[in-house]
Amino acid sequence: MEELTSTVKSLTELLLQKQLTDYDEVIEKLFSEVPGLEAMPKIPDPQLEECAIKLWNWGVTKNVGVTISTIQKAQVRHVACSLLYCCEPENPTEGTIRKQILMASKTGRTWLDCRNPQMADKYLSLAVKSLEILYSQLMSRGNGTADISSSKEDVEKDLLRILSYQAESAITQGNNKEAVAYIQRCKDMLLRLPKDTAYLSLMCYNFGIDAYNVRKYEDSAFWLSQSYDIGKMNMKYGPGSEVLAKALRLLATVYLEWDCEKFAEKALNAVSLANKECVSTYGLYLKIKILLRCESSDSDFRAGLNEMLESEVSLELCLSTVKLLISEEREALAFEYLKCVCQHFETSPDLGTALVLHIELLLQRGKELLGKQKIEDIITGHCTGKQLTPQALTSLHVLLWDKASKYFEAGSYSEALQWYNYSLSLFKGGQMEPNLAKLQRNRASCFLKLKQLEKAKEAIKEAQRCDPDNIFTQFSVYKVAVQENEAEKASGALHAMGRLSKNPVACEDRLLVSEDAASNLLSLAAQIALENGQQETAMKALEILCEHSKDQAQVLVALRCLVRLVLSTIEKLSDEISDVSLDVLLPHLKKALQTISHPSHMTVDQRTEEANWFRKIAWNLALQCESSPDKMRDFFVLSYQFSQLCPPDRTLLMGQRTCLLMAAAASLELGRKSSHPTQEFTQALEHIQICSEVWKTLKASGSFPMDPTDSLLLLYEFEARAKLNDPMVEAILESVLELENVEPKMLETMAALAMEPPAYFPLLCKKALRVALFLHKKQPQADLAHYSKCVHSLIKLSLPSGVSEVEAHVLEEVWNYYEEALSIIAAAPDDFPEMETLWLLTQAWNTGILLYSLAQYPEAEKWCGLAMSFVRHLGSLQESYETQMSGLYSKILDRLDKAKKNVSMKE
Repeated sequence: MEELTSTVKSLTELLLQKQLTDYDEVIEKLFSEVPGLEAMPKIPDPQLEECAIKLWNWGVTKNVGVTISTIQKAQVRHVACSLLYCCEPENPTEGTIRKQILMASKTGRTWLDCRNPQMADKYLSLAVKSLEILYSQLMSRGNGTADISSSKEDVEKDLLRILSYQAESAITQGNNKEAVAYIQRCKDMLLRLPKDTAYLSLMCYNFGIDAYNVRKYEDSAFWLSQSYDIGKMNMKYGPGSEVLAKALRLLATVYLEWDCEKFAEKALNAVSLANKECVSTYGLYLKIKILLRCESSDSDFRAGLNEMLESEVSLELCLSTVKLLISEEREALAFEYLKCVCQHFETSPDLGTALVLHIELLLQRGKELLGKQKIEDIITGHCTGKQLTPQALTSLHVLLWDKASKYFEAGSYSEALQWYNYSLSLFKGGQMEPNLAKLQRNRASCFLKLKQLEKAKEAIKEAQRCDPDNIFTQFSVYKVAVQENEAEKASGALHAMGRLSKNPVACEDRLLVSEDAASNLLSLAAQIALENGQQETAMKALEILCEHSKDQAQVLVALRCLVRLVLSTIEKLSDEISDVSLDVLLPHLKKALQTISHPSHMTVDQRTEEANWFRKIAWNLALQCESSPDKMRDFFVLSYQFSQLCPPDRTLLMGQRTCLLMAAAASLELGRKSSHPTQEFTQALEHIQICSEVWKTLKASGSFPMDPTDSLLLLYEFEARAKLNDPMVEAILESVLELENVEPKMLETMAALAMEPPAYFPLLCKKALRVALFLHKKQPQADLAHYSKCVHSLIKLSLPSGVSEVEAHVLEEVWNYYEEALSIIAAAPDDFPEMETLWLLTQAWNTGILLYSLAQYPEAEKWCGLAMSFVRHLGSLQESYETQMSGLYSKILDRLDKAKKNVSMKE
């Protein structure tokens, strides 16, 4: 016990230190010692009592500001109060009891503020017990003296306050009956304590509000009735008529929401009583609501409505009442009352608001003719001095435009124009503002629908004057231009719309409401042009849309339309696609590729669908570009790029392979025709490399017998590298020779490419031709034309072209090729071309003559003799050449003999 009290004292001293700033830990420790204090026997201890008072006073000083939290204040008071009761003497003095009452009641109140009613109940009960002890002591002294009477009154005041706290605690814990008992005791004490009437009335009012908020209507009705009854017990000290009326209005609302049919009369009595206590606008309005629920007679309503007017309520409340009557289908009363309201507020500057509402209600009920009369009266008044307030004027404009818009949507353009003209009548002459421009645009739309072009142009001119930099104004200009078939003017308006689309666009008469309003407008512009047969203008609109729209789906739709429009134009004009059309289509497809490739909200299926559509278009266009290899290449490359955006499968890979092969072929063709072919051949190599990777993937998925892809890739690469003078061509030829079934024709082609400028690889060419010759000989039935062509090419490559090239091994090689030629002729003398035989003869003879000039007489005789051996195979030319050649050959032989003798003599 001593240890406990010592701990409490030391912690209290620590808390009282001025330099301490962090109270949390100390307060928590102190509070944790309370159970021990409460278990201690009560032993008077002056030091402990002093400690309790110091701790209490410290808590009071911290009550100002936010030094400690509400819970910490409650904990400090809790400890101080427990300490005081712990050292309570057997017969406490009046002063001690009063301290107990003060500390216990305030501790209980603080716990209530912390929403901890269970903790509060304990100390409130202690406070009541102490009050009873004090009251007993006072009563034992007798009733004679004035200070005894005063003290008894103080005790009763404290008791009333504590009982009200206990009622609040019971309400918080949901014990309504217990709270009723506490309040009844308080109510009984009010005869002796009339000054607490307002306090108790307001407490019951708050209980009523709390119960209403959680929809406990029965409890709420009880407490609100108690609030009123208590407040009426003493008017002098009550809360006042305004508060009582407030309680009654809420009571009426409770009855209304609780069960209108059952408690209609009570609700009506409550609100009527409230209005007698203190009339208020809400009370008068509430009474009308209750009358509506009660399905009261028209006379009761009229009385309630007249009461409102007599109470000088605001125009706004009167109009709200009219709307309420309309909503509850009391139409006749509503219009009758609205008429009275307009008369009552005839001189008010806000009268226009009532008039506009009247028009609105008339139009809603289909009384259009009467509504128009009212509108015309307002317009006349507005133009002759009885001007509407800005708010009323705006409301009227909105009403008129809404009506016009509905007629426009229904196709009644004359009626729509009439309503727009009403609105125009309310604008001042020369006025400039965006709404006036909007109105003129709407009027122009009506005129256009009515085919009144000149009037439409006048309206648009006014719109341009008021708001030229508005996309809708430019759209109106565009519509007129389309009607007049002025392509240049329409194009200018479209470009202006594109420029203005960068700015935020508001909606106009429900026309556009999305974020991409400008793009939607351009899309509509394209549609209008197409409906009027102006395809070029429609394409311009779509192109500008694609340039400025951020909506990828919308851009792709526009691009599809553009492609279709161009293709349809081509179909109409001719069967062949022109370079101009291709130049138009190419950027559209590139834009589509860029759009689909960009990250977006498109699903995989949507992306695939779009990519596939444009892939097929690019493919078909490429096939139509036979006369334009550059365009063919571009479209095939685009088709390949679109296919990359689709999930890969065998069919798609086959398409990719074909695209890349065709692109490579087109690049090679462009390189052959170009004066600076390096870029084209390099690009061809790029396509070939990618195609090789695709082809590897395809081959891994299955076999492709008789497929020429490997051969084509090698052939294309050979040509590109040969034209770039890349030494890798030799390795490519080796790769070709390693193929299973090499065609002689392919080798002949490679041989030709090896010597086609700027390429120059004679050795490689001869190697390819020799293998081709070998393959020809292996054929069961040789192709004489190709066979002889190979021999021809080999001879041509091998023959010495000058003195420096005349070498024995060269002559031997050429001789072997001639023997091949003779064997071909011998095998099919009738099939061998006569001009080829003549060429062989000529080349052999010229070689003999060259050797003769070099004094190589035996070799010269040999080659001239070879030439003579071909004479008999000349066919129709044999006789002519035989005569010439025999004589010439004899002369050469004579010269050779003389030359040989001269050589011998010199030796």
